[in-house]
Amino acid sequence: MPTSRRAVAIRLIAAALLLATGRAGAFGFEDVAAKAQQLASKPFQRPEPNLPRELAELDYNQYGEIRYKPQKGLWHDTKLPFEVRFLHPGHVYQQPVKVNVVSLSGVVPAPFKPDDFDYGSNQQLQPQQYSNLDFSGFAVYYPLHEPGSKDKVLSFQGASYFRALGEGQRSGQAARGLAIDTGLMSGEEFPAFKEFWIVWPTPEAQHLVIYALLDSRRASGAYRFELDPGVSTQITVKARLFLRENVGKLGIAPLNSMFLYGENQPSPVEDVRPEVHDADGLAIESQNGDWTWRPLVDPRRLLITSFAESSPKGFGLLQRDRAFDHYQDLGERRELVPSVWITPKGDWGRGRVELVQIPTPDERNDNIVAYWVPETLPPPGQPLDIGYTMSWQMKEQTAPPTAQVEQTRRGRGWTGNPDNTVRMIVDFDGPALRDLPADAKVFAALT
Repeated sequence: MPTSRRAVAIRLIAAALLLATGRAGAFGFEDVAAKAQQLASKPFQRPEPNLPRELAELDYNQYGEIRYKPQKGLWHDTKLPFEVRFLHPGHVYQQPVKVNVVSLSGVVPAPFKPDDFDYGSNQQLQPQQYSNLDFSGFAVYYPLHEPGSKDKVLSFQGASYFRALGEGQRSGQAARGLAIDTGLMSGEEFPAFKEFWIVWPTPEAQHLVIYALLDSRRASGAYRFELDPGVSTQITVKARLFLRENVGKLGIAPLNSMFLYGENQPSPVEDVRPEVHDADGLAIESQNGDWTWRPLVDPRRLLITSFAESSPKGFGLLQRDRAFDHYQDLGERRELVPSVWITPKGDWGRGRVELVQIPTPDERNDNIVAYWVPETLPPPGQPLDIGYTMSWQMKEQTAPPTAQVEQTRRGRGWTGNPDNTVRMIVDFDGPALRDLPADAKVFAALT
């Protein structure tokens, strides 16, 4: 082992011994916020990928053959409940990401080591030349289902994208740190996490703290993620944003999903699967207790819908349909993908929840985006503090206390002579309806 790597390993082991009875305290949110403010005070410098051509030109399947060796994972041979496995650059993941480990002994960079990866059948690659690369991200593992067997509960990879999973869930929806000018004719800007700091947990820890530094042409930001894995994995987010210049649309707590077709929009082509989507609607809980539900569609053209709110109680992209026979997909198991619910912390003020639906030819694209847009933004250089909790749900799903929409169906309204009418059928279910007697007179109040 080279001297520098041996020194890193010794320092990490020493930190583990120190942290058996203490907590990491040498680095925190304010340190990252200072870095973000400093970035925002200077012109944006776009990071230059340093990938060899053979890595940049890998296709999806070739890149998928590069796997991190589990036994090399951070904290793999310890009694800590969490484990971190790093992700290789290549394919579309070309932006370098630095990862650090925070312990009582200080901040130690996690070194990129080609020997920690299995390159599969990619005979054209030359791993011995990759020692100067950075990671493209990382994944966090935790024993969700069985003691001693760790499951992936969180991953960061690509721009500011990340995904989390709770008990029994399959990967589907994604989230982002920030969205800028989504759906505008000027084009969307994709901020990226350029550096992470993972805080060494104690052996008894049930949560993991991760700091992240975000940067883009018009904004920088500091983030603190507190991960609590469970039946519904929770992520508590604290962020401080700085604008370099004015932004047309700032999307807070953005969520990404996919809708191709479902009950309210049948497939335009023959498909053995009755439905294909990772979420079937946007739900919003207003401050006054009102609930809004908007079924998702694959539109013919870009469709942007806004819902004006004042400090909403929450919003999310939900997968309410949990019946396997409605999907008939043994590979993707879309009935098991998580819904994601955002609960704001503090007063978010006036603004809007915005839903962007983008035409897509197939299920490979995340064509659904939802986020919060503040009505007013601070001037460039001034901080914007924001906080919220994300809940990645399946078994314990957020729902109105009375009843919720179970499915929406749309069809021709005429039964005799053809005309241009449309028939809508909306099915509701919930505690309030189930408690009614069988002969109760239920009516719809339509406005």
